[in-house]
Amino acid sequence: MMTRVPMPSPLPAKDGVGPTRLRVPTSGPWPTIAEYIVTRFDHLDSGDLYRRFDAGEIVGTDGSPISRGTTLGAHPFVWYYRDLPVEDPVPFHEEILHVDDDLVVIDKPHFLPTTPSGRYLRESALVRLRVRLDNPDLAPIHRLDRGTAGLVMFSARPATRGAYQSLFEKRRVVKVYEAVSARPPGWDQNSPALAGRAVPLVYRNHIESRRGELRVVVDDVREPNAETAVEVRGTGVSASGRAVLHTVLRPHTGRMHQLRVHLAALGAGILGDRRYPDLLPEAPDDHSLPLQLLARELEFTDPLSGMPRRFVTRRTLSEAPMSGR
Repeated sequence: MMTRVPMPSPLPAKDGVGPTRLRVPTSGPWPTIAEYIVTRFDHLDSGDLYRRFDAGEIVGTDGSPISRGTTLGAHPFVWYYRDLPVEDPVPFHEEILHVDDDLVVIDKPHFLPTTPSGRYLRESALVRLRVRLDNPDLAPIHRLDRGTAGLVMFSARPATRGAYQSLFEKRRVVKVYEAVSARPPGWDQNSPALAGRAVPLVYRNHIESRRGELRVVVDDVREPNAETAVEVRGTGVSASGRAVLHTVLRPHTGRMHQLRVHLAALGAGILGDRRYPDLLPEAPDDHSLPLQLLARELEFTDPLSGMPRRFVTRRTLSEAPMSGR
């Protein structure tokens, strides 16, 4: 698998947030790049957009300012800084577990996105870390969903980024997760089974993510491309009084929402999951019941030193069983 090399930005990150790149058509009814942008962003004040061109705030791939008179076709891309919206702070904080010249490993809390997305820009692990460590070159090597807590690795410098990314591309990282689900009806402690299958088990199916879709699409006809080993860690009653099932998950692949989809398919949807098995209406975050999914362990051979490395989360799941019943 080839590693895709991103286009370098002519502008540095500002306060931890990188600039935005916009593709510009090389031909069309707009005589200038400025007129194209004013037309495309017609919900914004045109005078302010022209002011930004006049102030040299919009640049080409070579970093040179683009004036309001620059003709269409002169630059295939432009770069600029977004006007950042006011964000509600995420009231939970990442913990740095490891830092060296090449690698940063954190323990991410629930509700904090790994990278800027949607309404979260500054309130993301990436931007927080860039500011905290004063390192604009930080980039995620892999990602966790906003709702998932646990271990995330970041590259500290571009020169060695590809070596760590290739570990995930070649499936050379051992990943272990924990999840807590409502205990399935009819659960038999002496003969544990999920969806009629004895555990431990390996679940496989075909998962496809589609742009703009909130949930992945499962195709039971196509060849499986997602595989997860599932074992039971325990059952019991949580601190909130729920009868729960505590599982350990070892994904052999890394498809979007894979663990959530697989447990839901086995009749053990993860507590706090508003997408699987059913898509629930959008609602404010419920801090009393975060998604009960935790990235617990990462283990691999370091591609630079050849030494074994293993990182373990310090977090726990709030609905894990306190007592066996």
